[in-house]
Amino acid sequence: METSRQRLSPLSDEELARSDDDTRTRVELLGNLNIFRTLAHHPDLLRRWLVFANHVLTKTTLPERARELIILRVGWRCGSDYEFGQHTIIGSAAGVTADEIRRITTASTEGWAASDATLLTAADELVDHHELSDATWAALGRAWSTQQVMDLVFTVGEYVLVCMALRSFGVQREDDTPGFPA
Repeated sequence: METSRQRLSPLSDEELARSDDDTRTRVELLGNLNIFRTLAHHPDLLRRWLVFANHVLTKTTLPERARELIILRVGWRCGSDYEFGQHTIIGSAAGVTADEIRRITTASTEGWAASDATLLTAADELVDHHELSDATWAALGRAWSTQQVMDLVFTVGEYVLVCMALRSFGVQREDDTPGFPA
């Protein structure tokens, strides 16, 4: 169930212009997206959250494509068309194909390469059970370093948090951002 109504409006241009320089600069540098304009209602939260979000998105030990498969799966599993849409764009740039983006929205991992299926299974287990099964832990350990597995767990946790915030605040997609595939 997607929150259809906006509960917390993104800061308008006028409100953003009246905010502190640090907040205004952050939002502008991040592309003036609704997520950042909404979180700008709480500048300290935005500033502190961005440190962790930046690690997960740009400093992770995971390859970009793997990271995006995980984020897209979490966005879909958490019912956030905003997050799914933003990462459809980012994921496409990272090498996730249109067919893969569509297939992420099915519960099955059939037809995926074993390494991709393991990533999707890990995301599913973390969303559903908040831990990895022994079998998934072992499969990840055969393919990924300890730091990469840790980054995977924190990536899922970060994007579950983001999806909860987006849906709770009713953050709406930008006009040029896709949602879930038809």
